[in-house]
Amino acid sequence: MATAPASFLDPALLARISDLALLARTVVDGFMHGQHRSLRKGSSLDFAEHRSYQPGDDLRRIDWRVYGRTDRFYIKEYDADTNAGVIFALDASGSMDFGSGAVTKFDYARFLVASLAWLSKSQGDRIGLATFKEELVDVVPPSVRHLQLLLHTLARAKAAGPSRLVHSISRIGHLTTRTGIVVLVTDCYEQPEALGRAVAALRMGGHDVIVFHLVDPAERQLPGDMPATFEDAESGALLPLRPGELREKYQTLITAHHAALQERFTSAGADYVRLDTSEPLDRALHAYLDARLSRSRVR
Repeated sequence: MATAPASFLDPALLARISDLALLARTVVDGFMHGQHRSLRKGSSLDFAEHRSYQPGDDLRRIDWRVYGRTDRFYIKEYDADTNAGVIFALDASGSMDFGSGAVTKFDYARFLVASLAWLSKSQGDRIGLATFKEELVDVVPPSVRHLQLLLHTLARAKAAGPSRLVHSISRIGHLTTRTGIVVLVTDCYEQPEALGRAVAALRMGGHDVIVFHLVDPAERQLPGDMPATFEDAESGALLPLRPGELREKYQTLITAHHAALQERFTSAGADYVRLDTSEPLDRALHAYLDARLSRSRVR
């Protein structure tokens, strides 16, 4: 698969595009350079591959020519349009409104969700959206017809206020009675153990889960040497600090937090992708397609 030119994927340049539909189409068209092959197998006209016969398989799908050559039963599989249900769960709490560069975490999240929704719609998926803070804020039920509604909801969403991330994740699992894919986009400001349990519950409910963990460069580095007062984006609490004196300890703690998140999510059976908001979107799109491909192979 070809990689799009950086200009199609650079968040700083994407921030100049005010229309999310145009942005999403620009990103996806630039990334894909043409429609890619379907990720799932079904009953279309395009042959994909053989696999060994399993008890219960439809006998009409046995390739008798291969049987004549090998004396073994093989099933013919075909490429088909996907028809998964995908819910994009977007953290809209105050901490997501932070940005030390060209875009905030929330800007980046909206670019990401819009692009993935456009990509999913092109696969024939049912797509939905849930934004959340302390509770669910906006919910767009999964449907093959909801792309424009999803993009409109994204465009008017604002990041502000406190969050209850674990509580919101549990609510997201009840938005549909059909199992599918939950794409969680958040900055993961919660205890890794609690987040791991919440995601594990989604997995036990039959959902595949992809977690996109957004991190601003300043959150990794704690820049600056002069004394400064930091404000909690959700509670408004003020904290005077000397970054130069705390940087080494801070970076050790944040690295440990990220490692714990990865361990917990992976143990829960979720795909975990940490994204720096200064990075182009191509790694996120590749990760999403890789997760979809893995899902289709398992199922």
